[in-house]
Amino acid sequence: MAIWFPDIESRQCIFQLAVKERHENVFNLIYQTSGHKQFVTQSSDKFGNNILQLAGHIAPLHQLNLISGAALQMQHELHWFKEVEKFVEPIYKESLNNEGKKPRIVFTEQHKDLIKEGEKWMKDTASSCTVAAALIATVVFAAAITVPGGNNNGCLPNFSKEKAFTIFAVSDALSLFSSTAAILMFLSILTARYAEEDFLFALPKRLIFGLVTLFLSITSMMVAFGSTNFLMFGNKNTWVLSVSMLSACLPVSLFVTLQFPLLLDIIYSTDGPGIFGKKSKRMIY
Repeated sequence: MAIWFPDIESRQCIFQLAVKERHENVFNLIYQTSGHKQFVTQSSDKFGNNILQLAGHIAPLHQLNLISGAALQMQHELHWFKEVEKFVEPIYKESLNNEGKKPRIVFTEQHKDLIKEGEKWMKDTASSCTVAAALIATVVFAAAITVPGGNNNGCLPNFSKEKAFTIFAVSDALSLFSSTAAILMFLSILTARYAEEDFLFALPKRLIFGLVTLFLSITSMMVAFGSTNFLMFGNKNTWVLSVSMLSACLPVSLFVTLQFPLLLDIIYSTDGPGIFGKKSKRMIY
Protein backbone atom coordinates (compact mmCIF):
# COMPACT_ATOMS: atom_id res chain seq x y z
CA MET A 1 0.00 0.00 0.00
CA ALA A 2 3.03 2.30 0.27
CA ILE A 3 2.78 3.20 -3.42
CA TRP A 4 -0.50 4.97 -2.72
CA PHE A 5 1.25 7.45 -0.41
CA PRO A 6 3.61 9.73 -2.35
CA ASP A 7 6.32 11.82 -0.78
CA ILE A 8 4.72 15.01 0.58
CA GLU A 9 7.36 17.36 -0.77
CA SER A 10 7.82 16.00 -4.30
CA ARG A 11 4.55 14.02 -4.64
CA GLN A 12 6.58 11.10 -5.99
CA CYS A 13 5.71 7.56 -4.96
CA ILE A 14 8.13 4.68 -4.45
CA PHE A 15 7.70 3.54 -8.04
CA GLN A 16 8.59 6.98 -9.42
CA LEU A 17 11.50 7.41 -7.00
CA ALA A 18 12.89 4.03 -8.09
CA VAL A 19 12.93 5.25 -11.70
CA LYS A 20 14.39 8.64 -10.82
CA GLU A 21 17.13 7.13 -8.63
CA ARG A 22 17.79 4.25 -11.06
CA HIS A 23 17.08 1.36 -8.68
CA GLU A 24 16.21 -1.41 -11.11
CA ASN A 25 15.67 -4.02 -8.38
CA VAL A 26 13.06 -1.86 -6.66
CA PHE A 27 11.45 -1.07 -10.01
CA ASN A 28 11.25 -4.76 -10.87
CA LEU A 29 9.89 -5.74 -7.47
CA ILE A 30 7.16 -3.11 -7.40
CA TYR A 31 6.16 -3.72 -11.00
CA GLN A 32 5.87 -7.47 -10.52
CA THR A 33 4.07 -7.39 -7.17
CA SER A 34 1.92 -4.27 -7.33
CA GLY A 35 -1.65 -4.38 -8.56
CA HIS A 36 -1.68 -0.61 -9.03
CA LYS A 37 1.21 -0.22 -11.47
CA GLN A 38 -1.04 1.22 -14.16
CA PHE A 39 -2.18 3.94 -11.76
CA VAL A 40 1.42 4.74 -10.80
CA THR A 41 2.58 5.02 -14.42
CA GLN A 42 -0.18 7.56 -15.07
CA SER A 43 0.38 9.77 -12.01
CA SER A 44 2.55 12.92 -12.01
CA ASP A 45 4.67 14.72 -9.42
CA LYS A 46 4.31 18.35 -8.38
CA PHE A 47 6.17 19.49 -11.52
CA GLY A 48 3.80 17.62 -13.80
CA ASN A 49 6.38 14.93 -14.65
CA ASN A 50 4.99 11.47 -15.31
CA ILE A 51 7.15 8.40 -14.83
CA LEU A 52 8.63 8.61 -18.35
CA GLN A 53 9.64 12.24 -17.85
CA LEU A 54 11.31 11.21 -14.58
CA ALA A 55 13.19 8.51 -16.53
CA GLY A 56 14.31 11.32 -18.86
CA HIS A 57 16.15 13.03 -16.00
CA ILE A 58 19.83 12.16 -15.75
CA ALA A 59 20.75 9.58 -13.13
CA PRO A 60 22.34 10.60 -9.83
CA LEU A 61 26.11 10.95 -10.01
CA HIS A 62 26.76 8.05 -7.64
CA GLN A 63 24.80 5.76 -9.98
CA LEU A 64 26.58 6.96 -13.12
CA ASN A 65 29.98 6.45 -11.49
CA LEU A 66 29.25 2.74 -11.22
CA ILE A 67 29.53 2.51 -15.02
CA SER A 68 32.88 2.85 -16.78
CA GLY A 69 33.05 5.41 -19.59
CA ALA A 70 30.71 8.23 -20.53
CA ALA A 71 29.52 6.38 -23.63
CA LEU A 72 28.40 3.38 -21.59
CA GLN A 73 26.76 5.72 -19.10
CA MET A 74 24.78 7.24 -21.95
CA GLN A 75 23.87 3.77 -23.18
CA HIS A 76 22.65 2.84 -19.70
CA GLU A 77 20.49 5.97 -19.56
CA LEU A 78 18.97 5.14 -22.95
CA HIS A 79 18.23 1.60 -21.75
CA TRP A 80 16.40 2.99 -18.74
CA PHE A 81 14.32 5.38 -20.84
CA LYS A 82 13.46 2.66 -23.38
CA GLU A 83 12.49 0.16 -20.68
CA VAL A 84 10.25 2.60 -18.80
CA GLU A 85 8.74 3.67 -22.12
CA LYS A 86 7.42 0.10 -22.53
CA PHE A 87 5.41 0.43 -19.32
CA VAL A 88 3.42 3.58 -20.13
CA GLU A 89 0.49 4.09 -22.43
CA PRO A 90 1.25 5.83 -25.76
CA ILE A 91 -0.64 8.97 -24.72
CA TYR A 92 1.78 9.58 -21.83
CA LYS A 93 4.76 9.53 -24.20
CA GLU A 94 3.49 12.84 -25.61
CA SER A 95 2.23 14.42 -22.39
CA LEU A 96 3.60 17.80 -21.27
CA ASN A 97 4.91 18.69 -17.82
CA ASN A 98 4.49 22.08 -16.16
CA GLU A 99 7.27 23.49 -18.36
CA GLY A 100 5.53 22.26 -21.53
CA LYS A 101 8.14 19.59 -22.29
CA LYS A 102 7.52 16.08 -23.57
CA PRO A 103 9.47 13.12 -22.10
CA ARG A 104 11.83 12.91 -25.07
CA ILE A 105 12.64 16.63 -24.84
CA VAL A 106 13.35 16.24 -21.14
CA PHE A 107 15.72 13.35 -21.89
CA THR A 108 17.57 15.30 -24.61
CA GLU A 109 18.03 18.42 -22.48
CA GLN A 110 19.10 16.48 -19.41
CA HIS A 111 21.70 14.40 -21.28
CA LYS A 112 23.23 16.92 -23.68
CA ASP A 113 26.42 17.20 -21.58
CA LEU A 114 26.67 13.43 -21.18
CA ILE A 115 26.40 13.02 -24.96
CA LYS A 116 29.36 15.39 -25.42
CA GLU A 117 31.36 13.47 -22.82
CA GLY A 118 30.41 10.17 -24.45
CA GLU A 119 31.47 11.44 -27.86
CA LYS A 120 34.84 12.58 -26.48
CA TRP A 121 35.36 9.24 -24.70
CA MET A 122 34.52 7.29 -27.84
CA LYS A 123 36.78 9.39 -30.06
CA ASP A 124 39.70 9.27 -27.62
CA THR A 125 39.40 5.49 -27.35
CA ALA A 126 39.08 5.05 -31.12
CA SER A 127 42.02 7.37 -31.80
CA SER A 128 44.33 5.49 -29.44
CA CYS A 129 43.32 2.12 -30.85
CA THR A 130 43.68 3.38 -34.44
CA VAL A 131 47.32 4.29 -33.78
CA ALA A 132 48.01 0.83 -32.32
CA ALA A 133 46.26 -0.95 -35.22
CA ALA A 134 48.12 1.16 -37.79
CA LEU A 135 51.49 0.30 -36.23
CA ILE A 136 50.64 -3.41 -36.26
CA ALA A 137 49.52 -3.23 -39.90
CA THR A 138 52.81 -1.52 -40.84
CA VAL A 139 54.93 -4.12 -39.05
CA VAL A 140 53.17 -7.21 -40.38
CA PHE A 141 53.06 -5.82 -43.92
CA ALA A 142 56.82 -5.28 -43.80
CA ALA A 143 57.26 -8.82 -42.47
CA ALA A 144 55.17 -10.22 -45.33
CA ILE A 145 57.43 -8.78 -48.03
CA THR A 146 60.68 -9.62 -46.21
CA VAL A 147 60.06 -13.25 -45.28
CA PRO A 148 62.36 -14.90 -42.70
CA GLY A 149 65.33 -16.76 -44.18
CA GLY A 150 65.18 -14.88 -47.50
CA ASN A 151 64.47 -16.32 -50.95
CA ASN A 152 66.37 -18.77 -53.14
CA ASN A 153 67.35 -18.20 -56.74
CA GLY A 154 63.87 -19.15 -57.86
CA CYS A 155 62.47 -16.38 -55.64
CA LEU A 156 60.81 -18.93 -53.37
CA PRO A 157 61.26 -18.62 -49.59
CA ASN A 158 64.05 -20.87 -48.30
CA PHE A 159 61.80 -22.09 -45.46
CA SER A 160 58.70 -22.57 -47.61
CA LYS A 161 58.51 -26.31 -46.82
CA GLU A 162 58.72 -25.82 -43.07
CA LYS A 163 55.53 -26.03 -40.98
CA ALA A 164 56.65 -23.05 -38.94
CA PHE A 165 56.81 -20.98 -42.12
CA THR A 166 53.21 -21.89 -42.95
CA ILE A 167 52.20 -20.79 -39.46
CA PHE A 168 54.11 -17.55 -40.00
CA ALA A 169 52.41 -16.85 -43.34
CA VAL A 170 48.90 -17.53 -42.04
CA SER A 171 49.30 -15.60 -38.78
CA ASP A 172 50.99 -12.66 -40.52
CA ALA A 173 48.17 -12.43 -43.08
CA LEU A 174 45.55 -12.74 -40.33
CA SER A 175 47.24 -9.99 -38.34
CA LEU A 176 47.36 -7.70 -41.39
CA PHE A 177 43.72 -8.21 -42.31
CA SER A 178 42.41 -7.95 -38.73
CA SER A 179 44.43 -4.80 -38.01
CA THR A 180 43.14 -3.23 -41.23
CA ALA A 181 39.58 -4.13 -40.26
CA ALA A 182 40.19 -2.59 -36.82
CA ILE A 183 41.45 0.63 -38.41
CA LEU A 184 38.35 0.89 -40.61
CA MET A 185 36.05 0.21 -37.67
CA PHE A 186 37.71 2.81 -35.44
CA LEU A 187 37.59 5.31 -38.30
CA SER A 188 33.85 4.71 -38.57
CA ILE A 189 33.60 5.62 -34.87
CA LEU A 190 35.57 8.82 -35.43
CA THR A 191 33.30 9.87 -38.30
CA ALA A 192 29.97 8.85 -36.69
CA ARG A 193 27.20 11.42 -36.24
CA TYR A 194 26.84 10.75 -32.48
CA ALA A 195 23.08 11.01 -32.25
CA GLU A 196 21.36 9.84 -29.07
CA GLU A 197 20.23 6.52 -30.54
CA ASP A 198 23.74 5.72 -31.79
CA PHE A 199 24.91 5.19 -28.21
CA LEU A 200 22.39 2.39 -27.75
CA PHE A 201 23.73 -0.17 -30.24
CA ALA A 202 25.58 1.29 -33.25
CA LEU A 203 28.60 2.81 -31.50
CA PRO A 204 29.05 0.07 -28.85
CA LYS A 205 28.92 -2.68 -31.50
CA ARG A 206 31.54 -0.88 -33.59
CA LEU A 207 33.76 -0.56 -30.54
CA ILE A 208 33.28 -4.26 -29.72
CA PHE A 209 34.24 -5.29 -33.25
CA GLY A 210 37.22 -2.92 -33.25
CA LEU A 211 38.59 -4.19 -29.93
CA VAL A 212 38.10 -7.85 -30.90
CA THR A 213 39.90 -7.43 -34.23
CA LEU A 214 42.66 -5.43 -32.51
CA PHE A 215 43.15 -8.26 -30.01
CA LEU A 216 43.19 -10.76 -32.88
CA SER A 217 45.81 -8.74 -34.75
CA ILE A 218 48.07 -8.49 -31.68
CA THR A 219 47.78 -12.22 -30.98
CA SER A 220 48.44 -13.14 -34.62
CA MET A 221 51.45 -10.84 -34.76
CA MET A 222 52.94 -12.53 -31.69
CA VAL A 223 52.32 -15.96 -33.25
CA ALA A 224 54.10 -14.80 -36.41
CA PHE A 225 56.99 -13.52 -34.31
CA GLY A 226 57.23 -16.84 -32.45
CA SER A 227 57.20 -18.91 -35.62
CA THR A 228 59.91 -16.70 -37.13
CA ASN A 229 62.13 -17.22 -34.08
CA PHE A 230 61.56 -20.97 -34.33
CA LEU A 231 62.65 -20.91 -37.98
CA MET A 232 65.79 -18.94 -37.17
CA PHE A 233 66.89 -20.73 -34.00
CA GLY A 234 65.07 -24.09 -33.99
CA ASN A 235 66.60 -26.42 -31.45
CA LYS A 236 70.01 -24.73 -31.53
CA ASN A 237 69.36 -22.05 -28.89
CA THR A 238 66.47 -23.27 -26.83
CA TRP A 239 66.94 -20.67 -24.11
CA VAL A 240 66.76 -17.83 -26.64
CA LEU A 241 63.67 -19.38 -28.15
CA SER A 242 62.06 -19.82 -24.73
CA VAL A 243 62.72 -16.21 -23.70
CA SER A 244 61.36 -14.95 -27.03
CA MET A 245 58.18 -17.02 -26.69
CA LEU A 246 57.57 -15.83 -23.14
CA SER A 247 58.17 -12.23 -24.20
CA ALA A 248 55.68 -12.63 -27.02
CA CYS A 249 53.02 -13.56 -24.47
CA LEU A 250 53.50 -10.29 -22.58
CA PRO A 251 51.62 -7.94 -25.00
CA VAL A 252 48.72 -10.39 -25.28
CA SER A 253 48.53 -10.75 -21.50
CA LEU A 254 48.61 -6.98 -21.03
CA PHE A 255 45.81 -6.47 -23.53
CA VAL A 256 43.68 -9.12 -21.82
CA THR A 257 44.35 -7.61 -18.40
CA LEU A 258 43.82 -3.97 -19.35
CA GLN A 259 41.19 -4.02 -22.11
CA PHE A 260 39.13 -7.18 -21.64
CA PRO A 261 37.19 -5.87 -18.61
CA LEU A 262 36.05 -2.92 -20.73
CA LEU A 263 35.22 -5.20 -23.64
CA LEU A 264 33.16 -7.49 -21.41
CA ASP A 265 31.30 -4.51 -19.95
CA ILE A 266 30.41 -3.28 -23.43
CA ILE A 267 29.29 -6.73 -24.60
CA TYR A 268 27.16 -7.27 -21.48
CA SER A 269 25.53 -3.85 -21.62
CA THR A 270 24.85 -4.15 -25.37
CA ASP A 271 23.87 -7.81 -25.83
CA GLY A 272 23.16 -8.83 -22.23
CA PRO A 273 19.78 -9.46 -20.57
CA GLY A 274 19.18 -5.75 -19.96
CA ILE A 275 19.20 -3.56 -16.87
CA PHE A 276 16.22 -5.40 -15.38
CA GLY A 277 17.90 -8.80 -15.68
CA LYS A 278 15.58 -10.02 -18.43
CA LYS A 279 14.00 -8.91 -21.66
CA SER A 280 10.96 -6.96 -20.55
CA LYS A 281 7.67 -7.10 -22.39
CA ARG A 282 5.43 -4.24 -23.38
CA MET A 283 2.69 -3.43 -20.93
CA ILE A 284 -0.79 -4.73 -21.77
CA TYR A 285 -3.46 -2.10 -21.32
